[in-house]
Formats: sequence, C-alpha cells, structure tokens
Amino acid sequence: MKFSTEELIGGIRSGNKRLIAKAITLVESKKAEHRIQAEELLKQIMPFTGKSVRVGITGVPGAGKSTFIENFGRLVISHGKKVAVLAIDPSSSINKGSILGDKTRMEELAKEENAFIRPSPSSGFLGGVANTTFETMMICEAAGYDYILIETVGVGQSEVLVADITDVFLFLKIIGGGDELQGIKRGIMEMVDLVFINKVDQDNLQKAKNTRLELKRALDFIPPKEKGWKIPVLLGSALFNEGLEEIYTKIDEFISLKIKSGRFNEVRTHQAEKRFEYWVQEYILALMKKSSSMEEAYLQHKKNASEMVSNPSTEAKLFVEKFLSED
Repeated sequence: MKFSTEELIGGIRSGNKRLIAKAITLVESKKAEHRIQAEELLKQIMPFTGKSVRVGITGVPGAGKSTFIENFGRLVISHGKKVAVLAIDPSSSINKGSILGDKTRMEELAKEENAFIRPSPSSGFLGGVANTTFETMMICEAAGYDYILIETVGVGQSEVLVADITDVFLFLKIIGGGDELQGIKRGIMEMVDLVFINKVDQDNLQKAKNTRLELKRALDFIPPKEKGWKIPVLLGSALFNEGLEEIYTKIDEFISLKIKSGRFNEVRTHQAEKRFEYWVQEYILALMKKSSSMEEAYLQHKKNASEMVSNPSTEAKLFVEKFLSED
C-alpha cells in the first residue's frame, strides 16, 4: 500500500513505528518517483529535527556492539528518554544482500515501547554506513526520539563517516589478542570522544587497567578534538550493565561542554554542509547519466579508466569537461 506524504508525516509525528519504517524505506529507495516524495517529506519534517543526541558506536567485530547498544538503550529509556537504533548491516558486494539480523540480536530492546530499531543495508556504500543514514536519522528525530544510536559494521572508513554525522563518537575496545594498541590507527583515536573497554571481569581486570593506562598515554600524544575535554577511557561489561551509567553521564557532560562552547551547532552546520556536497555529487552523476549520449560517454571513459588506458582521474576530468561543454 502506498502512503501519501501527509500520512507518513502524520505517522512520524505520532510515533507510529510502522509508518516511520515506511518513511525510512521511501528515503532509502533509489526510484525517481520515490526520491521526489522523499525530498518533499524531508523538507516538511525539517522543523521537527535536530533535537536528539546522535551517538556513533564503532569497534572491531566481537567487541560487543549489539549487546552494548541493547543494554545502553534500555538504560537511556530508564532515564525517561526515547531511543532509535540505526544498525548498519554489511551488504554482500556480490548480490547486495545483507543479514539484517539486529532485531533478533536486540530482542529485549525491541520489546520496549520507547525504542525503535532499524537495520539498514550498507548496499556497498563506503565504510559500512548507509548512504541515507543521515536522512533516516532526521526521520527518527522528527518522531521524537531523544537518542539516536548508530551502530556500524566497524570496518574500513566507517569511523570517519560515523564521526561526520554524529555528536558523540564512542569506540568499543576489548582486551586480548596480543598488543593492545596494535591495529588502533591514530586516525581513529583522533576522532573518538569516549572509549569503553568492554567485557571486563575479575579474571582480566588487571589487564584491562593496564590497557586503559596504555590508551590514556597514547591519547596524550593526540591534540584534543574538543577544547577542555579529556577523552575518558572507561571499563565495564555491557552484558552485565557495568559501566553503562558512567557512559551515559559522560555523554551528557560532553554534549553540555559542546553546547556551552558553541561547538555543538558549529559541528552540526559543518555536517550538514558535507551532506550537501555528497548529494551534489550524487545528483550531478545521475543527471549525467540521463542523457543517452552522456551515458555512452560515461561508460566509455569508465571503461578506459578500468582498463587503465589512462589515469582514472584523467578520464573523470575528460568526462566532466565533456558534460559541461554540452548545451
């Protein structure tokens, strides 16, 4: 059944989860007719967006991201807040299919009236973040969700992309597996706002404390992202709800600091500008492909690039110049 824009907006504003999901599906669609309706919907809900706390959560596979999100989400709800979880599932690069299993992994959170879980396929988009995650987040904000938790697949460039659309960037770490700092790139540590060492128990407590000390020392060599904020490295166990209350408090402190310094709105403005630049590229490419002659030229230059007839950047430049010279 097709829903009108008015019906979808009414459903979003009233917190109807079925219609919220339908609106997100519309925004994720690549069909031209759906894109037109999606743009109108996003335009009309704009006044109701921007009031949530956007939290990006990343970490290596096995760090316990889903368990953390489920129990942290329930904690946030216990504080009288509404929580939306945008869980980005890895898509197959072969058949574009994805697992989309987060609702089965977050059974208890899914039962909560004030929780909304939306697994979305990354569809091969760079870094394991769906290309419409930002727009999906806006729909959740318009629906009145106070916290938006974005879980990524935790690979490649996901850290950069999550940091570009959230207010707080949380890095989950586990101990064990050799050198504790091995594989933690400086680039990731430059983006994090909080570090949570997960799966800590009595057996590995001392090792966890040593890891925390190493991480703190490493962070001392990195210029602070936010003036006046020393990145906390916290210990706990998401499975047993240990350390989650402290994370909640630290997130609140961090947001308050950013608001007080004026950085909160400044960063959000910069993020919106980045989304603008992304969609400019998307729409220009789509426009280029509309013309049959341009599509033919596009495929030829793409073929030249893929076969290394010439440098891919040169082929891209030649194609764009050809497009701009057309009447």
